[in-house]
Amino acid sequence: MTLLRISRLVLPAFFALFASTLTASDESLDAVIANHWDWVLEQYPEYRREYGDMSGNQSWTDLSIEALEQRNTATAAFRADLNRIDTSTLSPSAQLNQRMLATTLDEDLESFESGLHLIALNMRSGPQHRYTMVDRLPMSSERDYLDWLARLEKLPEQLEQYQALLESGVRTERTQARIIIERIPNQLDALIVDDPEDSPFWGVFENMPKAIESATAQTLKNKARSVISGSLTPAYAEFKAFIEERYLPNSREQPGIGSLPGGKAIYAMLARHFTTTDLTPEQIHNIGLREVARIRGEMQDVIDEVEFEGDLSEFNDFLRTDPQFYYETPEALLEGYQAVSKRLDPELVKLFGKLPRMPYGVRPIAPELAPDTTTAFYMRPALDGSRPGWYYVNLHRPEVRPKYEMEVLSVHESVPGHHLQIALAQEIEGLPEFRRNSSVTAFIEGWGLYSERLGYDMGLYTDPYSRYGQLIYDMWRAVRLVVDTGIHYFGWSRQDAIDYFKNNAAKTESDIINEIDRYIGWPGQALAYKIGQLKMLELRAQAETELGDRFDIRAFHDELLGAGAIPLDALEARMNLWITAEKVRL
Repeated sequence: MTLLRISRLVLPAFFALFASTLTASDESLDAVIANHWDWVLEQYPEYRREYGDMSGNQSWTDLSIEALEQRNTATAAFRADLNRIDTSTLSPSAQLNQRMLATTLDEDLESFESGLHLIALNMRSGPQHRYTMVDRLPMSSERDYLDWLARLEKLPEQLEQYQALLESGVRTERTQARIIIERIPNQLDALIVDDPEDSPFWGVFENMPKAIESATAQTLKNKARSVISGSLTPAYAEFKAFIEERYLPNSREQPGIGSLPGGKAIYAMLARHFTTTDLTPEQIHNIGLREVARIRGEMQDVIDEVEFEGDLSEFNDFLRTDPQFYYETPEALLEGYQAVSKRLDPELVKLFGKLPRMPYGVRPIAPELAPDTTTAFYMRPALDGSRPGWYYVNLHRPEVRPKYEMEVLSVHESVPGHHLQIALAQEIEGLPEFRRNSSVTAFIEGWGLYSERLGYDMGLYTDPYSRYGQLIYDMWRAVRLVVDTGIHYFGWSRQDAIDYFKNNAAKTESDIINEIDRYIGWPGQALAYKIGQLKMLELRAQAETELGDRFDIRAFHDELLGAGAIPLDALEARMNLWITAEKVRL
């Protein structure tokens, strides 16, 4: 039985296996794709650095209302260009390219029409985090520092653009939830400093490369002090005043986007976008309830194994509070993460025939960001190969970062999770650039969650508590289906969501609150993980059943990842074809 019924575009069943002959229509499509990509790089100067192009290093993306309107008009024009191409004349590979670009454009158009661009701020995304962008830049020469300073001088203008967007959102009833906005002033406080050297923007100037002469370095530092104290600090102070005096009092009281005019329809649209399916919020909610019930049963098995005298809630409280499960210092916690990561790489050959060339490393999340963000995240490598992938871990309050979650978290964020999948996708030859840089969340996060189960194949989770940690993470994503739809579609309160999460997963209360607020501030995104994982598990089970002892897990994974991040129905078509071909070959 098919777990996920996907009724979007059905791709040709042969598209993934056979090389395609270039047609005249393919050339027309390639021209549209190339024109669109050139436009993307023009519109978003931050992207250019990923390709080794430094021409945008002094600029920010124009976020003025006028620019966004023009961008929407251009998006509609590109969509019209695609409409003029007869898809029946395209080669199979080109059909997938056309479908993916069309989907991206359609989603952008729908989001703009719904006014989502006016909900321009949450606790994890916005101008209060602009200092973190320097992590993506080389910062090895005087030119790099001059470019960064020039960009910082333009940042007050972008703050004004954000303010205009948020003001328009107030007028049109497109506002962020109040509970999210209440976090923003504290984040801004870190940027409003008396001494410029206390600013997060100063960090990159603290220890400058030795290749920069000391006199030049001093000049750059003096300029940085001037920009921070004379430009950035007052601009952020003004933005904070706007947030506190104008936006916060007018932000929506209810956490769910469904409380806004037309909000339920908007959320249903976001559910389709993030899952790449036509599943309704009701269907997703019910899938979540079933998964929660299933995983609770597996958790009970572990509780019985360790002979704990108490129910699941009591066991979770035990895990949250017993000091044996926690490091005492941030330094020890970081060393623990690094040690886990070193154990992962040698095990990959058991599961993959092809591995990425690009390495990754482990870094702490910036202290200014850590209190309001999640346990970890991943930053993809630069597309020009100049920056590795980075697995960022949260060292804030180590007493709430349990040891039994470290293996499963590392698997998800580094290898065989995000780093392996994304780095491989970037190395696929022949893909259009928009697909090399694809952000199909259901695939990317679905793979990350699917990978967590691969830890068993890699010799991880050998003790019952680490095994329970894997179940906690699986439960965490199942709970997401329930609480995200609960908040945004069924009208749950924030506390309803926190209580449901706490009753079903042994995440610490700090993590639970940050997670729930993340879902409130980013509607629908949390749905992608479990929906994507379930589809991949379904496809693996199908392959194992149909191929029997001829099933090769390495070949299966190579094929699954071989087209980059693609919609789930396209993935299903690809893997069905592979299974058929394997039957014939073997």
